[in-house]
Amino acid sequence: MIKTLRFSLIYIFIAVACSKKSDPTPATSSLYFPPTGSTWETVTPASLGWNESAIPDLVTYLNSTNTRALIVLKDGKIVIEEYMGTQLTSGAFTVSSNWYWASAGKTLTSALVGIANDQGKINLDSKTSDYLGAGWSSLTPTQEGKITVRNQLTMSTGLDDAPPSPASTDCTDPACLIYKADPGTRWAYHTAAYTLLDGVIENATGKSLDTYLTSEILSKIGMDGFHQMSGYNNVFYSTARSMARFGLLLLNKGVWSGTTVIPQSYFNLMTTSSQNYNLSYGYLTWLNGKNSFMVPQLQTVFSGELTTNAPSDMFAAMGKNGQIINVVPSQNLVVIRMGDDTQDTGLVSFTFQNDLWAKLNAIITK
Repeated sequence: MIKTLRFSLIYIFIAVACSKKSDPTPATSSLYFPPTGSTWETVTPASLGWNESAIPDLVTYLNSTNTRALIVLKDGKIVIEEYMGTQLTSGAFTVSSNWYWASAGKTLTSALVGIANDQGKINLDSKTSDYLGAGWSSLTPTQEGKITVRNQLTMSTGLDDAPPSPASTDCTDPACLIYKADPGTRWAYHTAAYTLLDGVIENATGKSLDTYLTSEILSKIGMDGFHQMSGYNNVFYSTARSMARFGLLLLNKGVWSGTTVIPQSYFNLMTTSSQNYNLSYGYLTWLNGKNSFMVPQLQTVFSGELTTNAPSDMFAAMGKNGQIINVVPSQNLVVIRMGDDTQDTGLVSFTFQNDLWAKLNAIITK
């Protein structure tokens, strides 16, 4: 009896230990959330035991890659904040300068759709035509009727992401939106299909995109920002600190200082593989730590993690020219980068992000 009890206690101890080890996410009750305004608490790298001697090398790399701003948060507090770009004709980039998010804004839009879904204004499994009206594409009524909001969020509409010239891949005109495959049978990075979510949001809520965004996200977490049309694209602009605020919201699973902004159930969708083709893609959000990944403009499935130098549990909003929000739950880290051409010519800067993490790893101690 005593022997049995002893083994039972040992088993319980091992089970508890294993369960703690398997959950990399620390308690977030200690996270700091900056108040609205310019106040933001800081902490020095030295106080965290980080390697400060490697920071100059990081700054040199940032300057060489046309970076305008880099912010690293630990537990919500600013550890590193660098602004550069003195060669800009408009003057040096500062804490109050606005910059474009490019496709990193997709994750912001995804969160907004999730909020509208929670409010009963958008049904993820409803036809896109329920919100945009029939004939928003060049597909037959039957083909068009199969595409849902969820397909738009997961890049699985089946629309051709490389329509014949002279159509642009970003073109949202019906003539540019061509059938390639049935929805849900193919993953392809297609900005045009994503951009149409703006109209879905506006028609579902009865408000302009920025009005709804401000009331549901920006005002609740102290963000600034606005959308601006550039060709067919509706691009979001903000300061680097506002980008960091959104990253901090994502770090705390959609909750800002005790107030739920993004519903938990939808946040889980954002940060979980959304289909079986590109495991490294959630709901308009990139995921690290998966066994394979796909990239824009290719149908090749590559083996391995998306960003090998970054922690496996990282998830990210990513855009052209290195617009980056990296969230690492296991370390309570948020990394923000804004800037110009990184020499990484892809629609999403995978190589640059991996190289940036090589520099960060020399500084950050676990």
